[in-house]
Order: sequence, then C-alpha cells, then structure tokens
Amino acid sequence: MRNVLAVVPKGNQEMVAAAIRTIFAQPDAEHVHDQFEVIATMLGRQLPKVEQMLREARDDLLAFTGFPAAHWKKIWSTDPLERLNKEVKRRTDVVGVFPNPAALLRLAGAVLVEAHDEWQVTADRRYLSERSMALITENKTQEVAKPELMTV
Repeated sequence: MRNVLAVVPKGNQEMVAAAIRTIFAQPDAEHVHDQFEVIATMLGRQLPKVEQMLREARDDLLAFTGFPAAHWKKIWSTDPLERLNKEVKRRTDVVGVFPNPAALLRLAGAVLVEAHDEWQVTADRRYLSERSMALITENKTQEVAKPELMTV
C-alpha cells in the first residue's frame, strides 16, 4: 500500500487506499480476484502507474486466497510479530548495555525459544490452531480427489 500511495497525488491517496482495501474485503477468493480486476482497471484510467504496480504485484497480493477464508485475517495481521518484537525490546531494555553482540543474540534467541515453547503448549490459543490448519490439507485433498473431465 505504501509503495502505491507513494506514486499517487496527495489529494487522491485516501480514495486509492479505500479502493484497494475493497479487494481484501471480499467474502471468497473468486470475488477477491474479480474485485482486483475491477479496481486495477478503474485506477488505471487516472493513474496508469498504479495499475501497473498492482498488476505486477498481483500474485503476491492475492496469495492469501490460496488459504481458507478463516485464515485470511490472520495472514494479513502482523500482530504476533509486533508482539514478539515488543517482548524482545522489553527484555533488551532491561539489560541496557550488552558486553558484545553475542550476548544480545543469546538473549534474543532465548526470548524466541521461550515464545516458541509457549506457542507449542497453548494449543487452544494458537494463532492458527491445528484444527484450522487441517482445513488446508483437507482442501488440497478435495482438489486432488475431484477428477478432471477430459474432452477429446
């Protein structure tokens, strides 16, 4: 979004951002892809560079549609990463000055190991639970099980 808004005149930034957000507000993958086409074409009339940027980033922007819709908001969110970074910062601020870079690395590594262990133990509070992750393999199994109709 920042890259796109950097090439948009200030007066149009709010409108462009709102239009792009509508892509991600769709209920299913088909509608997301359709909305992407609509928005890219619409913005391309006034801002061809924005359309070009969107089309070049299409695969990356719409990669989330390959996952179950229940995972979408969690894929978009950076909350867990921000929370983890905040914990590393809190712990390093307590120490203040480290004798060498290796000491900082050990502390940060210990915080990460602790977070990993906590995530492993709290199955009911996992960000993406095993049950929800099973949806991915279930969807792939169903896709493979569907026989393709061949035309001769």
